[in-house]
Amino acid sequence: MKQLKKLVLTGAAGRLGGLLRNPLSAMAETLVTTDLVDDVGPLHPGETYVQADLSDLAAITAICEGADMVVHFGAIGNEAPFDAILQSNIIGAYNVWEAAFQQGVRRVVYASSIHAVGMHLKRDFIGTDAPHRPDTFYGLAKCFAEDLGSLYWDKRGLESIHLRILSCSGAVTNARALGSWLSDGDLVHLVTRAIDTPTVGFTVVYGVSNNDRAPVDNARASFLGYRPQDNAEQFAPQILAKEDTHDPTDPGLICHGGPFAAAEIGSSGIVTINRDDG
Repeated sequence: MKQLKKLVLTGAAGRLGGLLRNPLSAMAETLVTTDLVDDVGPLHPGETYVQADLSDLAAITAICEGADMVVHFGAIGNEAPFDAILQSNIIGAYNVWEAAFQQGVRRVVYASSIHAVGMHLKRDFIGTDAPHRPDTFYGLAKCFAEDLGSLYWDKRGLESIHLRILSCSGAVTNARALGSWLSDGDLVHLVTRAIDTPTVGFTVVYGVSNNDRAPVDNARASFLGYRPQDNAEQFAPQILAKEDTHDPTDPGLICHGGPFAAAEIGSSGIVTINRDDG
């Protein structure tokens, strides 16, 4: 792939954003990273950091000037009251797409989530064409951004690829993660394919490793060439040895959204998870 002139990465201060900074800096002459914090530490070659709020359209538009693509990982990463989700995750997504369109950006790579379809049952082995069924306001915002991407592709020709991350907390610590785990290496591979695939139009792909117990089907996104290498099954004996008997009627156990599916919507901090769990 020819090196891009400029990439933009939002959410650079998060764990996943931090993982992506170095590989993305190698894919473009200039990488502009952004977040709310004052700085993100030492910069990689070609990287520039700009502090900005996703709810500020003018600021995001300025950051997108001259960019080939935007990798949008910035947002509140957990359930929260609707007003908070509205500003960061919904208005923020609109501002990214609108800024990208105004500046002639070719593609948005978006950190979507399994929580856009979190109330589907895991036993149904859903594909990327599964209808939206959010489990929280957080998941609802992911549905909005996916539909926003579809709209901007259909009406404005702005490509987008939506990475429905299942869980990417860095470690496998529970039975759900035996199916939902996305390793750090596979995350980088997935984002790389989202960037270097020649055309994507509007595409949804699940962000999950090559787990024996993966509960989703990526067949419709196979053209991306995303072939994950890691498998959570290596952790299964240790994890299952300490698991209690499960309640087969608990939505937190039988639905894709896990603890989000069982939680009351809108309560800040109700789900005790790693920030990057889908």
